[in-house]
Amino acid sequence: MGGMRALFWDVGGVLLTNAWDRKQREAALVRFQLDPEEFQDRHEMVNSSFERGKITLDEYLDRTIFYRQRSFTREEMKNYIQSLSQPLNDTLALARQLAGCGRYVMATINNESRELNQYRIEQFGLREIFDFFVSSCYVGLRKPERDIYRVALEISQKQPEDCCFLDDHELNVEYARQMGMKAIQVKNAAQVRQELAGLGVPAA
Repeated sequence: MGGMRALFWDVGGVLLTNAWDRKQREAALVRFQLDPEEFQDRHEMVNSSFERGKITLDEYLDRTIFYRQRSFTREEMKNYIQSLSQPLNDTLALARQLAGCGRYVMATINNESRELNQYRIEQFGLREIFDFFVSSCYVGLRKPERDIYRVALEISQKQPEDCCFLDDHELNVEYARQMGMKAIQVKNAAQVRQELAGLGVPAA
């Protein structure tokens, strides 16, 4: 092996905790005593637009929560949502280490709404690690749609076989492989190090 020239990383569940996935939403419903069924119906109707950058965080909150009077403020909800983002330090350190060696194009392919994506990039210093961000909110595409991988490959100007995609979801990994990329389903940092080494990417 040894031909890897670009590493594409998912963010939520790999480098950081998820921003607003099911577990985070469930925690918020408990914290703010919201009706789960009512919220979920509304969330499902607008989530695709939210993650594709078609509506703002304020518009999302208007449609899912603040369509009626609440006992808490919009700012309280936003601050709580931001607080759910935490670093997964081992894999984040590994990505930083690989970026530091200067041998690979480093980029993300992630599903994320615009404001949360921006917050996470800034809060966790992701610009220091990644050359560019193929985020759903910027490109209007979501994993596992084939075109989001195609866009990442075209921006990187690398051949699929020279790229490795790292994601915690099996379906996203399957689609990357179908595009001709190498792919690793992330479980923990030690496993990622081992599998990358098998692809000729030493994490020394």
